[in-house]
Amino acid sequence: MSFKSTPFWLTALIGSALATPLYAADSTLTLPSGASVGVEVVEEHHFIEAQPRLNNMLLHPIQTESATHELPEYCVLVANAQVSNERIRITTQDATCIETHDAESTIFSGSFKASAYAEDSQYGLPCSGGTCTLAPGDAFVLTLDESISITAQDNPSAEINAMRRQANGEGVANPIPAERPEPSEGTTPSTSTD
Repeated sequence: MSFKSTPFWLTALIGSALATPLYAADSTLTLPSGASVGVEVVEEHHFIEAQPRLNNMLLHPIQTESATHELPEYCVLVANAQVSNERIRITTQDATCIETHDAESTIFSGSFKASAYAEDSQYGLPCSGGTCTLAPGDAFVLTLDESISITAQDNPSAEINAMRRQANGEGVANPIPAERPEPSEGTTPSTSTD
């Protein structure tokens, strides 16, 4: 399994499609084996006879009627694709998802084994002729080959935000100080002469 750096994923997640985050509860993202999710490619890809295989293709969620589940709103999946017997066979390896709650966010990154199925429930997407194209907006369904359970990663930005709230007097660790008179408002110190 290969992982990209967090900045890479955060950049790729900005363009993710809208979806309702339903299955990231507490600190674990879980989906059962056989669950299906709708996805699309992030950018257009062309497959030709001379180059029928593509590695590290990026996908992100999109709503489809035939999907049984939905991924969090911001999610990127890494997949490989190969044209075989007039079908584009797509398999995923990894997923990185960010689920947001108000000002907080939770990051999930881990193994995500799934395969693409067309609307006719056949493995692979139909592809006839010499050139096949996958483009954003061409939704298809990924079906999980095995159940997933991805634990949330440490989120440094959440820790920084918590420290900022405490510094602004919003946290119990930093109560707002009581009002005290300015030094000039109190009694003036007496001066003694010898």
